[in-house]
Amino acid sequence: MLRDIVFRFLLASLTIDTILQQTTISLRREKLSQMKSNLGFGGAYGATLERIKAQGEGKSRLGMAILMWISHSKRVLQVDEMCHALAVRIGSNDLDSDNIPGISTMLACCQGLVTIEKGTSTIRLIHYTLQEYICTRPDLFDKAHATMAETCLTYLNFQQIKDLSAGPPPDPRDTPFLEYSSLYWGAHMRVQLSDQAETFALQLLDQFDSHISAEFLWKSIKKEFVYVVFGMSYDSNCKGFSALHCISYFGIAKVANTLIEMDKWDVNKRDGAGISPLIWAAICGHEEVVRSLLREKHIQPDERDTYDGRTALSWAAGCGHEGVARIFLGPQFVNPGSIGRLWGVPLVVGKLFGWRYVNPDTPDTGYGRTPLSWAARNGHEGIVKLLLEQKDVNPNTLDTEDSLTPLSLAAGNGHEGIVKLFLERKDVNPNTPFAECGRRPPLSWAAKNGHEGIVKLFLERKEEVHPDPLDQHGLTPLSLAAENGHEGIVKLLLGVIFVNPDNLGFSYGITPLMLAAKNGHEGVVKLLLAKEVNPNTPDRCYGRTPISWAAEYGREGIVKLLLERKDVNPKTPNIFGETPLQMAAQNGHDRVVELLQARLPDVSGS
Repeated sequence: MLRDIVFRFLLASLTIDTILQQTTISLRREKLSQMKSNLGFGGAYGATLERIKAQGEGKSRLGMAILMWISHSKRVLQVDEMCHALAVRIGSNDLDSDNIPGISTMLACCQGLVTIEKGTSTIRLIHYTLQEYICTRPDLFDKAHATMAETCLTYLNFQQIKDLSAGPPPDPRDTPFLEYSSLYWGAHMRVQLSDQAETFALQLLDQFDSHISAEFLWKSIKKEFVYVVFGMSYDSNCKGFSALHCISYFGIAKVANTLIEMDKWDVNKRDGAGISPLIWAAICGHEEVVRSLLREKHIQPDERDTYDGRTALSWAAGCGHEGVARIFLGPQFVNPGSIGRLWGVPLVVGKLFGWRYVNPDTPDTGYGRTPLSWAARNGHEGIVKLLLEQKDVNPNTLDTEDSLTPLSLAAGNGHEGIVKLFLERKDVNPNTPFAECGRRPPLSWAAKNGHEGIVKLFLERKEEVHPDPLDQHGLTPLSLAAENGHEGIVKLLLGVIFVNPDNLGFSYGITPLMLAAKNGHEGVVKLLLAKEVNPNTPDRCYGRTPISWAAEYGREGIVKLLLERKDVNPKTPNIFGETPLQMAAQNGHDRVVELLQARLPDVSGS
């Protein structure tokens, strides 16, 4: 609220300043009328930009450069980062500290369109509407991203930056623009490539293995991909992350082609994470770089990374890069094993002849998941369709982590469209893995995770899908839905004639009512009680009834519900002789103790 008030005040100031720039009353009246017709924000912004351009050449250039960096940067910039970026003379050999602009000069040149946040020292546009306005004006900045890439690369090629590689980690205050330049030069270059940027990039990449920017980029990549997306855990340094790995990650095909032609880097080399340039290009979805690498006769298109044992196709499938997946599934990579079987030639002989192939059904060594499993798990419907068209792909493969099929992974993660694709196929068993090894089937995963639409899809297949299977823990889909409070799914399953609402299963021997009572799901408890389940059934391990579970965990609302029923016995002890009242008292649930004592005035709380 306060921010908007301040902004409106600034906007009014910009408008007044613009009008007062005119020299006569008539011209001021004309400017005011003009700005009214320009929809407020746009009119004020446009007029202020014209004033910035009308300043002296140096101030105009500085003001527009600041606006370009703020509006086109890949993250918010600190003031000192901006100062160093502006000080770089593209193509120079070192930074001239006398060329760093002062903060007051920077703000003055921007005529009120830029502000510095005191708490974070970040430099920003005065309002998000200015960013929107700039996006509608592509004429404002000529080749912004190319200029930014050239600036970053010039900075990284400075001798004083190159000298940092041999010493201890630099003080960020001395080289504030180093991190941004290291992380984003490629991102800017991929948007807009200039000949000069390409020259600077090759200059950097020629010494990239020992350049300090490699360490900055590697640390960023580990955060972006290791902990956020893929969950691979390794504490490696940037050793092995070569120029070819770097350019494959950024996805700049023209530079990649040049590096490959130089024949200076091993196209199959693994970096510290065990990943080759081809796999990085597949992970990031850079189709042209993938094609460039695959044109190399020495490339191994079906090789795995050395940590999780995943191929480039597996990574592309898991990350949803359909274009990259199509490349690996193209006719030039048809599995020669199929041809070998037809001709009676062993596959190893095919390898000796230099055949290159991609097995579309290769499981990784980490989870035992195929490309189809990864695509199904992550919801990439187009890739699932593509893989299901391959003759060598088994749609029922169990992974080794949890015995999950691709259908189980899709159902558990709520990908309804993919579930439909699998259920439409005659070669997909909707009960696997339950039918094979007693593990949790796809219906159970959908019920556990609350995917009501998918549960409906399974229940519509009455003749094919078992609606009440027990998983390895003796839990049914109804038990799992009740445990997690999914009322809609509980209603659906209670409407199926073959579903036993009082199923004790095996192992711990816990009914759906006990699980709902334990976890405090009152709505589910009401649904189950309406189905006339036995409210006094004890579990098989400790003899706890539903009211015992509710009392032990302090579920006051559920204790009330159960006490309202005449058929609930609140005195039933467990195998240790502990009553619900005693269990509530032991766990400090005073309100539950009061409720039980009110029902049992003759029983003490001891």
